[in-house]
Amino acid sequence: MTSISDERKRAQADINADLGFGSVVARDPHRLLNRDGTFNVRREGLPFFASLSTYHYLLTISWPKFLSFVGATYVAGNALFAFAYLLCGPQALTGGDAHRSAFATAFFFSVHTLATIGYGSITPNNLAANIVVTIEALAGLLGFAIVAGIVFARFARPMAQILFSDKAIIAPYRGITAFMFRIVNQKSNELVELSAKVMLARRKAESPNGEREFILLKLERERVSFFPLSWTIVHPIDEESPLREMTEEDLRECDTEFLVLLNGFDETFSQTVHTRSSYRGDEVVWGARFTSMFNPMRPDGALSVDVRKLHDIETL
Repeated sequence: MTSISDERKRAQADINADLGFGSVVARDPHRLLNRDGTFNVRREGLPFFASLSTYHYLLTISWPKFLSFVGATYVAGNALFAFAYLLCGPQALTGGDAHRSAFATAFFFSVHTLATIGYGSITPNNLAANIVVTIEALAGLLGFAIVAGIVFARFARPMAQILFSDKAIIAPYRGITAFMFRIVNQKSNELVELSAKVMLARRKAESPNGEREFILLKLERERVSFFPLSWTIVHPIDEESPLREMTEEDLRECDTEFLVLLNGFDETFSQTVHTRSSYRGDEVVWGARFTSMFNPMRPDGALSVDVRKLHDIETL
């Protein structure tokens, strides 16, 4: 007979097993975790300024987007101050090229002021123009300090640039079968004490609402002390594996998703980094194996891997 304490422990285990997605999201048929590691969930209903995080946005966007944003803001700011100088009157600025338009003169004067270049060929000529110069000088000091801080934070922010194979595979492995995928570090830095956790998310067969269950998969190796080359993460499909009786059709019909979480220590920054990804059932190839990534031994005896072969598989 089941005791009340056993029921409470089982209920608590079920709560902890949903990984924080909750029952509503667990019933949703869409992907939980995108391949790039972002969650497929959006938060809405917050006030605009409460949900706005410009600093986080500028830290996480790509370098081309960041530089484009800074360049566009720089041009727009100078254009705004140029209009402010024009509002100060036709004689607000003296000097400059007589063949140049008033806006162009004001724009380039703004560039000189904002960057504290001060060539002296164009000068403010009335009180209003000098007030605008004072405001722009302060804006320039603060603006360049903010940009410099964000650029430093982008360089100093540790990130685990780990590449995942496009496909996972299920193939014969040491007398049984196994679920496998492959990873490699695409940066030149060294990661140590890298650990992996793989969770299986699938529809409960007995659930009328189509809720998912989350099962932690036992890995052949959950941690590597050094990660200089590549790592094939393997889940043996033995008698205790939840995949032991599943077929390729079952993976698709159950909305199966393999959630992957990696944690490691970056020697360069002396900080812990992490990354995540996932594989859907239709991203798992049955009856295939990964091709070797290792190159022939170099004359100096060093080993090397060809990262371009990370995604290469061959059918058995």
